[in-house]
Amino acid sequence: MNPLFGIYSAVTRQDQTGNPPGGWYPDQKLTLAEAVRGFTKDAAYAAFEENSRGTIEVGKLADFTIVDGDLYTAPVSDLWKTKVRMTVVGGKVVYGAER
Repeated sequence: MNPLFGIYSAVTRQDQTGNPPGGWYPDQKLTLAEAVRGFTKDAAYAAFEENSRGTIEVGKLADFTIVDGDLYTAPVSDLWKTKVRMTVVGGKVVYGAER
């Protein structure tokens, strides 16, 4: 599952075709910061891994993803289209998109 699809849906409350118009229960939309935190720091906390994952800090595993562009300046409607450039797990590159 692509977490960017989940982030997009959390922010818009819509699927990738823009349905339903206005969003499903639009009052439950998250901000982009809340959605990203839900897929990072809060997910680590829910898995009892907050001491080793979820944020980029000294002493934690180097797990992170580099995406093409800036999620915070991109149009919300395009969040799900964001391309992953590289994924690092435990400090090792496990996926690197071709340029």
